[in-house]
Amino acid sequence: MIIYLHGLNSSSQSTKAKQLGDALAPISLLVPDYPAHRPHAAVAELTLLLAKLTRTGAAPVLIGSSMGAFYGQYLARQFPISHLFMINPALEPWKLLSDFVDQPMTTAAGVEYRLSADTINGTRAYAVHYPCDGDDDGVPTTLFLDQGDELIDYRVAQALYIDCGQVVVYPDGDHAFQHLEHAIGIIRDALHEGNDSAQR
Repeated sequence: MIIYLHGLNSSSQSTKAKQLGDALAPISLLVPDYPAHRPHAAVAELTLLLAKLTRTGAAPVLIGSSMGAFYGQYLARQFPISHLFMINPALEPWKLLSDFVDQPMTTAAGVEYRLSADTINGTRAYAVHYPCDGDDDGVPTTLFLDQGDELIDYRVAQALYIDCGQVVVYPDGDHAFQHLEHAIGIIRDALHEGNDSAQR
């Protein structure tokens, strides 16, 4: 099973989710709606979901985009995950979101909210500052980064994972990520390799 974690104001109906679901079928793709703008609630809901799914011993694949990748990075260290894929990950949201304090925002589901400084600071509880220190229990990790991301400096994630993950950097692009078709090919190959290894 694959679990896709959407970004800050996105939803289960996101374009990436649909493209991934279509391209990776017949593998089951689960896309939960969760409150990405409320870090403690987001992690609580996703923790319950993963606890239920992994209770049978299955190790799902996690694909996260932007803030979804931030939460995925944390959750991959709490549960058995067979592979973590991150698309333009927002790995330092307390810096990224500081300019949006008290500004009105709306999720794809129509929920209006304002980010407080305390809420933004709350993301620090789920940060992984040293992903290469061995605490990830060897979870294979692949990052897809667009150099042209106008919201996130791709070099932050690149520097964090250059020694312990596969880092794929695309020229140009943007935060919406313009290279999903190519990335899906890499994801598909990794899934096939994982299945082959499990059957040996």
